Amino acid sequence: MEGKLTNEASLQMLQELFAAQRSVVLATTENGQPYLSLMTFANTSDLQYLMVATYRATRKYRNIEADPRVALLVDNRSNQPSDIEQSMAVTVLGRAQEVGATEKTQFLRIYLAKHPHMEKFVSSPECALIKVKVERYFVVSNFQEIKEVVPRQ
Repeated sequence: MEGKLTNEASLQMLQELFAAQRSVVLATTENGQPYLSLMTFANTSDLQYLMVATYRATRKYRNIEADPRVALLVDNRSNQPSDIEQSMAVTVLGRAQEVGATEKTQFLRIYLAKHPHMEKFVSSPECALIKVKVERYFVVSNFQEIKEVVPRQ
């Protein structure tokens, strides 16, 4: 079952999931081949952006530079048999780019509010804060219930 939702309840559900989870799987592509990375993430309150941090010398950074289209996966599984029916997974589709100097303070404040232990890492001159402009979310719950959620514009 698949449906498209933009209502406040769906956006609130995403906010609650993102507040409870600290990690995201980032999917980039390299020469047409998917490449996955486990990362910490944060999101803006309007759900229009998610952000991750990485060194510029990494494969994922090079992949984003070559093709900014990315997918991210956030879930709340507990690695139990009940996950099949009780967990929720969200696929995020969007475009990634390094946060520019004019907006870095704003995005960095959001990221560090969630991950204060990452301050030394993200303050490094070699580190890039990456913002993903969300195009849409696909929420899977109750095993096969799929909802498309579009962030507020």
